[in-house]
Amino acid sequence: MRPAVEIAERIRTGRDSAVSTITAALERAEAAHRDLNAFTLIDVGGALARAEAIDRLVQSGTDPGPLAGVPIALKDLIDDAGMPNTLGSAFPPRIAESSATVVRRLGAAGGIIIGRTGLHEFAFGFTSENPWFGPVRNPWDRATSTGGSSGGSAAAVASGVVPIAVGTDTGGSVRVPAALCGVVGLKTTHGRIPLTGVYPLVPSLDTVGPIARNVGDLALSYAVMAGDDEKDPWSVPMPVDQPQASTLEGLSIGVVEQWMAPPHSRDVADGLEAFTRRCAEVGIDVERIDAPELQPPREVARAIGPEILDVHADRFARDPDRYGPDVAERIEKATEATVDDLLVALRWASAARASVERLTQAGYAALVAPTVGAMSKTIGRDEITIDGESVFHREALARFTSPINRIGLPAVALPVADTTTPGVSVQLIGSMWSEARLLGLALGLEREGVVATAEPPIFFGEDPT
Repeated sequence: MRPAVEIAERIRTGRDSAVSTITAALERAEAAHRDLNAFTLIDVGGALARAEAIDRLVQSGTDPGPLAGVPIALKDLIDDAGMPNTLGSAFPPRIAESSATVVRRLGAAGGIIIGRTGLHEFAFGFTSENPWFGPVRNPWDRATSTGGSSGGSAAAVASGVVPIAVGTDTGGSVRVPAALCGVVGLKTTHGRIPLTGVYPLVPSLDTVGPIARNVGDLALSYAVMAGDDEKDPWSVPMPVDQPQASTLEGLSIGVVEQWMAPPHSRDVADGLEAFTRRCAEVGIDVERIDAPELQPPREVARAIGPEILDVHADRFARDPDRYGPDVAERIEKATEATVDDLLVALRWASAARASVERLTQAGYAALVAPTVGAMSKTIGRDEITIDGESVFHREALARFTSPINRIGLPAVALPVADTTTPGVSVQLIGSMWSEARLLGLALGLEREGVVATAEPPIFFGEDPT
């Protein structure tokens, strides 16, 4: 599949039409829905109408924007005016009266939403094995999970339906599916991309972020979506810098010992070792960092309870049978959270945020950790086998990502070239508001071949000759 940057350029210059581009993407989406259950809705009429409008702008000599005619998939948790928002749930969908801020910004840049993607129910889980819509299947192996909760978005990108999809990330829901599907994903600083029109899970941790097949498209979509929105109480008015590829020679990155502690497979450990070795080969100084203050306490996982109940308690009390078993169990467990759990998590997050800022000021361009503890989860099984031992899937998939949400930091998930299939995913983690620096580093690593995506066995995105 052509990168979004190239698709937009070909449409802006008249080499391709938006209508033909979107027609092909819609055909791919139908195929992906049949094979992978990646979509909950494909908006044929709306997408083609928007494509016709883009072509009219081009014909009139008007630049439609940096995403001119680029097909984009949207997680079915984000409002798009006139479209049903199912939240991946059994409740009747609500027809959105207005579009989320991110949807309006993508449209203003010329992007075209072609459909809504499947997810873990209410975005409250890491498998996208949805009891109401069925499991989203991984294009690398249909018997395995895409991860979650933005599983449909990752599947649509990995299988070549679209170059860019939008997800949300509260504990890893962009990075985990990006990892298991072998693509790239960005978790932004909390407050960087507006949450207006996005259904909440844990509002103080929720973020919106892109998933893409290459870092350039990730950076492009980030730059379009980011920025202050006074309608969002969590939004912060910080300048948005345009990412530029970094010169790697002389940079320093740190591997945090405490962030290597959760269970992870030998493949993941080998992939991280390959990543750090190749970083050293291209001139990056890689150091191990012992920072006890970055070890998350157990209370961090429980501290989401009060906000979960704020969103779901009333509806759950009225109609518990409309919740799937795993989400119902987690909502019931949320009642066990205490004020002490929340206070411990808040204190740790503040100290960890300061620690990462000190490391940044000491010269580290990024900190490094695995994205997930295992690169595959079989659909229908709660346990993942890691080097011969069974581990509950959330322990394996979320323990590397969820602490980053509690701290509020940005992180980009990247597949290491020539490791497993898909490539073992690593996270680059930065201090607050450092997305441009992280993406610049990721662009440099992609340019040098340290990180790269590959085509899975189920791939619809072959470009015409």
